Amino acid sequence: MLNKPLISKVLGSLLLLEAVFMAICVVVALCYGCDDLWPFFFSMLITSGAGLGLLRMGHQAPTTMSRRDAYVVVTLTWITFSIFGSLPYLFGGFFGTAKFYDLPEIWRITTDAFFETMSGFTTTGASMINDVESELVSHQAMLFWRSLSQWIGGLGIVFFTIAILPSMVGNTMKVFSAEATGPIRSKMHPRLSATAMRIWWVYIALTVGCGLCYGLAGMDTFSAFNYAMTTTATGGFSIHNDSIAHFHSPQIEYIALVIQYLSGINFSMLFIIIVQRKYSSWREYKRNTKAKWHDFFHNEEWRFYTIIVVCCSLVIAVVLMFSKGYGLEMAIRKATFHVVSMMTTTGIFCDNVGSWPHVTWMLLAVLMFIGACSGSTTGGFKSSRALMILRVVRNEFMRMMHPRAVLPVKLNGKAIPSTMVHSLIAFFTIYILACFGTMALMLSINIDVTNSAIISLSCISNVGLPLNELGPDLTWSGLPIWIKWICTALMLLGRLEIFNVLILFSTPFWEDN
Repeated sequence: MLNKPLISKVLGSLLLLEAVFMAICVVVALCYGCDDLWPFFFSMLITSGAGLGLLRMGHQAPTTMSRRDAYVVVTLTWITFSIFGSLPYLFGGFFGTAKFYDLPEIWRITTDAFFETMSGFTTTGASMINDVESELVSHQAMLFWRSLSQWIGGLGIVFFTIAILPSMVGNTMKVFSAEATGPIRSKMHPRLSATAMRIWWVYIALTVGCGLCYGLAGMDTFSAFNYAMTTTATGGFSIHNDSIAHFHSPQIEYIALVIQYLSGINFSMLFIIIVQRKYSSWREYKRNTKAKWHDFFHNEEWRFYTIIVVCCSLVIAVVLMFSKGYGLEMAIRKATFHVVSMMTTTGIFCDNVGSWPHVTWMLLAVLMFIGACSGSTTGGFKSSRALMILRVVRNEFMRMMHPRAVLPVKLNGKAIPSTMVHSLIAFFTIYILACFGTMALMLSINIDVTNSAIISLSCISNVGLPLNELGPDLTWSGLPIWIKWICTALMLLGRLEIFNVLILFSTPFWEDN
């Protein structure tokens, strides 16, 4: 049976945390004197009230959490966070207002608000707001909330809880396994809460460094804060319609490129490289530093990720030079920026990609599917899985030539268990079926092939491309309501890596044995 009191306790604590983030937006509204004060104030009161009520229901809950409880907690957390996170949009009337008896309009407004919030927390970046600069021109707190929601979801809502509330539940490894991204999870410390805290320090350091660099490059303080949060979270929400291209600054584009690339690397690896522990001698320091860098440069997932970025950037740069007449530096900068943006599933733009040759669209779509490294803030299939798939294919060719050969799938010199390989094949199958199933539904209502592919792939990969960047003119807000709910479900599936959500719909999961 589910440990319902413990689940209530966890959800209540998380809602109080969300209320704190809303309180930050209340402060932003007060500082800028914008129109968002009361929507966020009422949202904060309702969210904190619900959190206290759930805490009251679970105040005597046992602290032992089963694996079943962990999967339920993680999925419910993302849904609950999105429900209460949509309140500021509803109270502020950002998607319109309706009479209480106009149920179809109320349903549309609720759908748009929930879609926008889920897109933020899953770091997808698909937006129902078509013209950010005109619709949110005097709503700095709402702009900040959109960016903050992506920053919160970057490493995971529950993962954040593990870092700051280690005593709330027992056996947090099960919660971590239910939310962590990628097929292989690494630990740096015997206590998971210590690992989570260290990774969050790296995340915060990257965000602060990104904001400072943006400021030095010419951004105003508010823009620097917002773009730092969404760039580090590889989210893609922007406070300008034309994203990074708004600034027409090569320096800002290079900063965004570097931060996106770093955010696509496993954060455990970044922590090991950045943080230095105390050494008893200079010789020990040199030996350990050399060993750390050796492990980093020989990590096969990182090398696969970097090689793809370099090769695809060079190919697209050459195409742009010959087809668009770009100079060498500009071609390399624009190509590398969009390659990194797509592979890290950030989805921000610094150029009009819609005017690029179609071959570049295909290449960027493949990168969007592959994704960056496991244990990062990015979405997508993940580079480690793509590398393992390629090695499974290679082994099948070798097995045709040598039927008796034992050919294990290896990653970083270690053989991958057969159970993990089977899980990999199953994950790949469901991933592809989800994309093609969504495409088929959209084609059935006469959405063109280009946008059908973009919508399905960007939602499940958590990229959130502007639909009018590629293909015919279509916006997210122009989609039918039932398609919006399918896209919202795809965002959640992609962020929680499909099986962690689908398992809740399986009959054996709910059986007592």
